[in-house]
Amino acid sequence: MRSYQIYSIEKEVAEYYYGRERMFYDLFFQYLYVSGNLKEIIRKQIKYITKPLPILSIHHLMNQSLAKKNELIWDGRKYHMKGNTHENGVEFQLEEQKLLIQAWGNYDSESIFLEALRKFDGRLLAIDIENERFGWIKPIKERKFV
Repeated sequence: MRSYQIYSIEKEVAEYYYGRERMFYDLFFQYLYVSGNLKEIIRKQIKYITKPLPILSIHHLMNQSLAKKNELIWDGRKYHMKGNTHENGVEFQLEEQKLLIQAWGNYDSESIFLEALRKFDGRLLAIDIENERFGWIKPIKERKFV
């Protein structure tokens, strides 16, 4: 199973650390495995670099992008795809500070949600702690000065 945590990163932080996404991964990884004062310090750092997600806008985006295809089911807590089976499927959950995607089977499962999120106007960073995968949903375009 693949589990993605998706965070909206503050603009200045995202631009400064573009190309150094491994540092974000290390921060979120450490948060899971430390305790005591260090956990509280890392929690504050995460809160500082992330911003709350506009949940209503994301609901609207999901409904607009995926409901037309009649594939999306909302159960009051999370979105499911109509064709979910034990072998192949995906769930998408919205929280105040992060989005969670649980996917199993084909990699096409999560790509439906990730493609919809690419249309979103924000700096979204996806992190799969277990499989050590991370990156921007929509890569930031670098300015080229002449």
